[in-house]
Amino acid sequence: MSKRRRSHGDGGIDPRGPDAWRLRYRINGQRFSVTFRGSLGDARKELRRLIRSGDAGEHVAPDKITLASWIDRWLALLERQRDDSAPRKRGLVAAKTLQRYSELLRHAAVVLGSRPIQQIQAAEIDSLYCALEKKLASRTVRHIHGVLGACFRAAVRKGLISSNPVERAEAPSSGDSPHGRVLTEEELRALVEGFKGSALYPIVAVAAFTGARRGEILGLRWSDLDVENKTLRIERSVEQTAKYGLALKEPKTARGVRTITIDDALIAMLCAERGKHLRIAAGVPDGVAVDLSLVKLPGDTLMFPGPPGPGKDFSFTRLRNADDMTKQFLHKARKLGFAGLRFHDLRGTHETLLLDAGVPVHVVAARCGHDPAVLLRAYAKRTKKADTSAAAVIGALSKGVLG
Repeated sequence: MSKRRRSHGDGGIDPRGPDAWRLRYRINGQRFSVTFRGSLGDARKELRRLIRSGDAGEHVAPDKITLASWIDRWLALLERQRDDSAPRKRGLVAAKTLQRYSELLRHAAVVLGSRPIQQIQAAEIDSLYCALEKKLASRTVRHIHGVLGACFRAAVRKGLISSNPVERAEAPSSGDSPHGRVLTEEELRALVEGFKGSALYPIVAVAAFTGARRGEILGLRWSDLDVENKTLRIERSVEQTAKYGLALKEPKTARGVRTITIDDALIAMLCAERGKHLRIAAGVPDGVAVDLSLVKLPGDTLMFPGPPGPGKDFSFTRLRNADDMTKQFLHKARKLGFAGLRFHDLRGTHETLLLDAGVPVHVVAARCGHDPAVLLRAYAKRTKKADTSAAAVIGALSKGVLG
C-alpha cells in the first residue's frame, strides 16, 4: 500500500499482516497507536472513530489488559468479601450464579483470552459463536452471549473500552427451550403415592402440592410451618457451589420470599414428619406412647435435613445434597414408570394444573415466586388442555352462527 503524508489530525495506517493494521493518531498532542484487525476500509472507519472520540472528549487510551485478565477482575467485582464469621453473606450475585458465569466465560477465554479487550472486534465475537455452536447447545451459546455482553458492558463503565463489541455482534439463536413434562392429575397422584414409604415421600409431596423449587424445599425449617393458619413460609434456599459447598442463601428476587396456603392433607403429612423429629430429639422410639408437646426442636431445625454420613450422628441442621436427592428421585420415578421425569417438572406440573383450572396467572405466579410474564411463556409451551378448552368455548359461540 502506497503511503502519503498525512497531517497529525488525519492519523496514519500501517499494514501489519493479513487484515491487520496499526492505527496511529494524536489526541490533544499525545500520540497513540493501536492494532486493528479487519479490512482496510474498516480500519479507516475505526481511525476516524478514534479521532472523533478525541474531539468529543470520549477517547479511551489504549490498554493492554487481556480478556482473560478482565474476566477475572470482573468476576472478583461481583463477589463481596466473605469470611468464616459470615459464610452465607451474599455477593452482588449468588455464589451459584457466579460459578455459572465463570463456567460460561471460560469458553470465550479459551479462544479470545489472550487478546487485549480494546482490540476485540465484533467479527471476532461472531467467529467465536460459530465455533462454539459446533460443540455446545444453542441455549448455552446464547447464555455465553448474555454473560459476555455484561462483562464487556462493565469494561465500558470502567472506561477501559469505548464501546461494547458484543452489542455489535450477531446474537446467537436461543434454540428451542426444553419445557419439561407436565403430568395429568391422575399421573401426579400416582407418582406421589408411589413414593409413600420412601424417605423422599414428604419432599415429593411438598414439591407436587406447593410448586416450590428444589432448593427452597430443602431450605425449609419447621418454624416456617404455620399449622393454625395453614401456611408455609419460603424465605431461603439451599445451593451448592464448588467454592463454598452446601450453604443457605436468600432468594434471588423479592418474589422468592412468599407465604403460601397449603391444604389439610399436606399439613397432616408434615405434622407426622415433625413428630418423627420430635421423637428423635426426645430419644423415644416409634410406637412408644409419649406426650410430644413437651418436646421442643431448635429454631433452625430443617424439615428435610441431610441423612447422616457413615459413622456420624443425625443432625437437624445438616443440609441435604440436592444433587444426591435428585438422583434418588430419578431412580425411583423410573421404577414407577416415569422415566425421564425431572424433579423440576413437579413445579411445572403444579403451575400448569392451577392455570388450567382457571386460577389467575398473577395468583399462580405469586404462589410460585415467578414473574407472571415468564410463567405465561413457559405455560404456553407446556399446556394442551388450555387450547382444548379455548376451542370448546369458541365452538359454543360459533355453533349459533355457523350451525
